[in-house]
Amino acid sequence: MKGNVFVIGLGLIGGSIALTIKKEHPEARVTGYDAKLEEMKMAKALMVVDDYVETIQDGVRGADLIILATPVLVTEKLIGQLGQMELKENVIITDTGSTKESIMAKAQRLAGNNTVFIGGHPMAGSHKSGVTAASLSLFENAFYLLTPFHEQDQRTEELKQWLKGTKANFITVSPEMHDEMVAVISHFPHVIAASLVHLVKDADAEYPLLKRLAAGGFRDITRIASSNPQMWADISCGNRENLIRLLDRWAENLQEVKKALADNKYELLHRFYAEAKRYRDCLPISGSGAIPSFYDLFVDIPDVPGVVSQITNKLAEKGISITNIRILEAREDIYGVLRISFRSENDRDLAMNLLKKETPHEVYIQ
Repeated sequence: MKGNVFVIGLGLIGGSIALTIKKEHPEARVTGYDAKLEEMKMAKALMVVDDYVETIQDGVRGADLIILATPVLVTEKLIGQLGQMELKENVIITDTGSTKESIMAKAQRLAGNNTVFIGGHPMAGSHKSGVTAASLSLFENAFYLLTPFHEQDQRTEELKQWLKGTKANFITVSPEMHDEMVAVISHFPHVIAASLVHLVKDADAEYPLLKRLAAGGFRDITRIASSNPQMWADISCGNRENLIRLLDRWAENLQEVKKALADNKYELLHRFYAEAKRYRDCLPISGSGAIPSFYDLFVDIPDVPGVVSQITNKLAEKGISITNIRILEAREDIYGVLRISFRSENDRDLAMNLLKKETPHEVYIQ
């Protein structure tokens, strides 16, 4: 497709979308804007965008597609600003925010400006941030939810063509359904993860060993609590009504568990854990969901010099990149566990097959 694309927000998401559009539509011109000048310069240097502008007004002039890849509250402000600017007739405007009802409500004000607004939410992310982390494969096979106004079905197909290079799975839903679903499987889990960390933090002074004992599995189940605090405060405010309902429902469930414990009801407790296990075991093992996946591989290694470098060298020889590596436990005379993180499921599977074939170590996925 030909045309001018303007991306506002050149972080991980905006940068990755810009990269996919540039590759899929080489005749299009992609311009970027970011609040940080250094990010814009870096985006141009890395050829994430063809050029950047110093003001939003310069970027929207003549744009056929405008992408708002900014935090939700910033996006809402930008929609108001765009309503005061001279835009190209029939320009498509989309966003990447994690909540949709409030954004779509703001976007209704653009309807009289010969513009088309289609809400968007690519369900992908990374532990890295910034334009330097932008990747062509970030959205591959991920769900990309779209929330157009009803009369915009034809233009939604046009937006999908622009975003074809993401190789994402597009699903069209209402803004209300979007916010209810992501509250359950993304926003609420972030609240719970943060609350678990607070529970340990509050008990830390009383139990000096607690921080050390909270390593391993506890770190894994609370990983998402290390997410950007500003972003999650924005998201929580934007989806507060759904979160309040879920907190009420969760509190009721916990009261039932508390009563079962108080009454020593073994059968009720067993059913509680069994039903949770049964449902979780039915969840898809592969694929991208609302919370970014961690593609980790675990390798049992002996405590001998050079064993870690042997493994990393094997991966490097085959061109398999790793994003993180950590020894979970290594003490004299016992095996340690090496956790290796990869960018994608494919890289992890290639690494597992390679290490199983060419090393004597036990290799597995948890």
